[in-house]
Amino acid sequence: MNNIPPQNRALLRIGDQNIELPTMSGTLGPDVIDTRALGNHGHFTYDPGFLSTASCTSSITYIDGDQGLLYYRGYPIEQLAEHADFLEVAYLLWHGELPNADQKREFDGLVSHHTMLHDQMNHLFCGFRRDAHPMAVMVAMIGAMAAFYPESGDVGDPHQREISMFRLLAKVPTAAAWSYKYNKGEPFMYPQNRMSYAENFLYMLHANPCESYQPSPTLVRALDRIFILHADHEQNASTSTVRLAGSSYANPFACIAAGIACLWGPLHGGANEAVLRMLEEIGDVNRIGEIIQRAKDKTNPFRLMGFGHRVYKNMDPRAAIMRQTCHEVLDELGLHDDPLFRIALKLEQIALEDDYFIDKKLYPNVDFYSGIVLRALGIPTSMFTAIFALARTAGWIAQWSEMVSTPGHKIARPRQLYTGPGRRDFVPIDRRG
Repeated sequence: MNNIPPQNRALLRIGDQNIELPTMSGTLGPDVIDTRALGNHGHFTYDPGFLSTASCTSSITYIDGDQGLLYYRGYPIEQLAEHADFLEVAYLLWHGELPNADQKREFDGLVSHHTMLHDQMNHLFCGFRRDAHPMAVMVAMIGAMAAFYPESGDVGDPHQREISMFRLLAKVPTAAAWSYKYNKGEPFMYPQNRMSYAENFLYMLHANPCESYQPSPTLVRALDRIFILHADHEQNASTSTVRLAGSSYANPFACIAAGIACLWGPLHGGANEAVLRMLEEIGDVNRIGEIIQRAKDKTNPFRLMGFGHRVYKNMDPRAAIMRQTCHEVLDELGLHDDPLFRIALKLEQIALEDDYFIDKKLYPNVDFYSGIVLRALGIPTSMFTAIFALARTAGWIAQWSEMVSTPGHKIARPRQLYTGPGRRDFVPIDRRG
């Protein structure tokens, strides 16, 4: 430690002990203090929720919450959502660079080649209740894929890793759509490889053998943007779960299933569902004044859902894109007069104009708009988190692949601050009071 240059070290004093710790710099963002050597001195750090701890190095996604920035491999999310499609963004997350025309054609073709589920997986759906939540079904179905592709467990083989990555990206939409079809009691619609990724998902969701379904380009583009905006978001809870599971070299299908399970939690992936529930509870645009007053009252436990963001202290950079997309979809479908959408648009107007919301930076976030768009696309609330999982699979795969292919990889082993009883001796049962 004594060889650390002064400008690259932090000095920690514990009692009469001075401990020098190196600092590390990334491409963007603040420096971090490397605390790994603390264990050699009999100490370690305490950081519940890892809110001040970098759990890994990664070159995939960068977020600056104060400035409202989100970059995928250095590209601003606004540019990608405007000019790229989802599979182009998936390629970027996986490989670090945008594809050229030939690479894009090959990548799209490989994804299309793997969209089918193994035929025996059809029978697995029959084991669920018809009213099973789509996320419960997805956790089971994605995890079960490990039983159909046992060779995927060889995560040390780059070829097997790549095949698993394509299988996951291609099959998760099919599993998600079929979980909805099973829930609804309709026959499964097989993927159409001539369609784009988002178009194919809408087809599997809404078509049936009696009637064809052809969504408009506006609706396809709207869903594609939702996929892009949710593709990755740095080391959030579900991504960290995928990395934690993957650190043991678990099967990649099991790792992604673990991520889906974590995302299912209402504190993580259920925000856009909560927005729709809130709008339905408001029920009438004439109640908005009352709702705003409740939101401003510090003594009232009521909270407006879909406003502000834990990470973004400024405007969520994804929200402006989804706001534009939301209005495009409502215009396309003529839904501006729908009672629920009228409530949403009035809330949006107040949040963007009212000094209380502006001062506290309670801007509408991406969940506010994405929930409205998904409902307009005819997608039920129960499917919202499943679509979030579908989009985030691209990022989870990239994060998993980056981790397992990094030299010097170690299994995750967080420490704890023990607060239980001290040492005590066993007492036979007949002598216990």
